[in-house]
Amino acid sequence: MATHFQVRIANEEGSYAAQAAQAALDLLDTLESHLSRFRVNSDISKLAQLAPGDTMRLSEPAFACLEIAKKMEQITRGAFSATPAALQAQVSLPKWDLLREELSIRCESGKLQFDLGAIGKGFALDRMAELLHEWDCPSFLLVAGGSSILAGDPPRETPGWSCGLGDDNAPQRFFLTHTSLSGSGLAVKGQHILDPRTGGPALRQNRAWALADAGAESDALSTACMVLSEPELEGVLAQESSWLVFLETEEKILTVGNRIAPPSA
Repeated sequence: MATHFQVRIANEEGSYAAQAAQAALDLLDTLESHLSRFRVNSDISKLAQLAPGDTMRLSEPAFACLEIAKKMEQITRGAFSATPAALQAQVSLPKWDLLREELSIRCESGKLQFDLGAIGKGFALDRMAELLHEWDCPSFLLVAGGSSILAGDPPRETPGWSCGLGDDNAPQRFFLTHTSLSGSGLAVKGQHILDPRTGGPALRQNRAWALADAGAESDALSTACMVLSEPELEGVLAQESSWLVFLETEEKILTVGNRIAPPSA
């Protein structure tokens, strides 16, 4: 997934926490083998070989991640897509359907050029969190590249895991528990986010952050925020009361959504 991951575990004996953290990182390697477009034998790489009408059986992680991606595409009204890069080589987004009973995908049209960079990190954090719960380590903070965060139970005698909007020394910080925070922006990689609806670069926001219960959802939502207008965004958030968005303007951080923001530091 071309980024660094961190696993922080609190309230546990040190050696046991280290074993649990290593198990989560080992799971990450397995997930990347299925989801990374940079792995020639991954499910995602193989999908580019399908012709319209072809189907392919997927691994369970790949199917689950694409199922969430399809859901987020529908909820955000196309502002999020797992295939925007395809517009660089074809005139329209490819169309695809998932066949749940067969755990398969069918190519309906175009070439299936998937890039899960805007949802894969969060999905991996969700799966790593599930594993840590199996290890009975519910107090954790998982970080992917600094832009995707998933918090579990808080460390003892704290209100939550302290996380900021932006850099580590960002003045606006929150105490997170049982929630995910993801950020998207143009500052680090420039105009790398594409608007799936036009194929052009996303220029509506400088930076956006999204709070959601799951990492995959907050990842996809923060990306969609880069291309949604405020009225469009309000319409999307009206469907999901558990989501909250922060948009960086020239003067301040604008908060959009019905969810109550976590306690601030």
